[in-house]
Amino acid sequence: MSDGSLDLDVFGDLIKRPDAAVRRAAESLRAARAPGAGTLGRLDELGVWLAGVQGRSPAAAIERPRLVVFAGDHGVARAAVSARPVSGAHVPVRALLDGESPAAILARRSGVSVRVVDMALDCDPLGLPPEVTRHRVRRGSGRLDTEDALTREETERAFRTGMAIADEEADSGTDLVVLGDLSVGGTTAAAVLTGALCGTDASVVTGRGGLRIDDTTWMRKCAAIRDGLRRARPVLGDQMRLLAAVGGADLAAMTGFLLQTAVRRTPVLLDGVVTTACALLAQRIAFRAPDWWLAGHTGGEPGQAKALDRMNLEPVTDLGVTTGEGVGALLALPVVLSAAALAAEAPRPVGPPAGGGTGEPAGAAREGHRSDGAGNAGDASRIDGIDTVAEASGEAGAPSGIGADT
Repeated sequence: MSDGSLDLDVFGDLIKRPDAAVRRAAESLRAARAPGAGTLGRLDELGVWLAGVQGRSPAAAIERPRLVVFAGDHGVARAAVSARPVSGAHVPVRALLDGESPAAILARRSGVSVRVVDMALDCDPLGLPPEVTRHRVRRGSGRLDTEDALTREETERAFRTGMAIADEEADSGTDLVVLGDLSVGGTTAAAVLTGALCGTDASVVTGRGGLRIDDTTWMRKCAAIRDGLRRARPVLGDQMRLLAAVGGADLAAMTGFLLQTAVRRTPVLLDGVVTTACALLAQRIAFRAPDWWLAGHTGGEPGQAKALDRMNLEPVTDLGVTTGEGVGALLALPVVLSAAALAAEAPRPVGPPAGGGTGEPAGAAREGHRSDGAGNAGDASRIDGIDTVAEASGEAGAPSGIGADT
């Protein structure tokens, strides 16, 4: 439990597993449908997963996917650990907002709206839209190998911001979040978090980053991660202190976001090593949370592979993508959309499906209605002054007021 005003233990109570009865109904229905169980490979598995997180069998088609990107600069970049320029994350952010980056192109082609949240970019906020910068915690996070990345107050503010954005996405009708990040130095922070949580040495989790670095830069990065691990291990039992010591505002926000999307029963497609490290930390806070996430892809980062293995998440694709900003997850999105469409539109069997199921929604989980896994719906909760809803209605509300749509 955190010793701050935000009680992280409550997430363990609020986050439930996807509805098991719905999953069983979806598995039975899948077994009875053409072209036969197992013939669609991973698509069958994804269809059953979608049924569980949606609380309905068969799963419904995904109608409102959303790319949410958290951005920030990290002070550890001053240790020359990245191929990107120090304090340069605002450049790819601008390209994303202008519709010119790979993520923007893929999102546009897939009909995915884009939301960018500046948590700690080290640039003049006037150079970006106010809806992007309104939640900035500070200009750049501290250098994690020699000092704390954030103060305790900044960490909690960033974490709560992530929670609030998750609530806004759920309220606006987002039915699948593609989670991305844009940063300079973020993969170093992610490696420290992963190494600390997995109990490994720096060399085991030090990768080459988004823009591939040479051997000399890799050795500097490994040394910075080693020093970060020395600072992380004494505070490993307190997740908020850990984020303050070696995380960053963007990582703190993503951790809060992932936990609150699980509370709100909103599925998330993870991208690269940074989002995966935040997911690993969120799992430490609430062990059932990974049931609500899919690993979009693997980018070859050793820290990402270690974190995914720890969470028992199998990547949907492996295309060697390292660019970040949600590109790998966006490339996996068509596979997930296909699984949803096949589950929703495949012909229903004439008789009862194999296994004795009915093929109809199980229990309270009927079409258009989500169950909390225990037959309850609509239970509202609060976490230290922030309204949370333990089960999303699935109805579209007002559009989010934070970020930018492209």
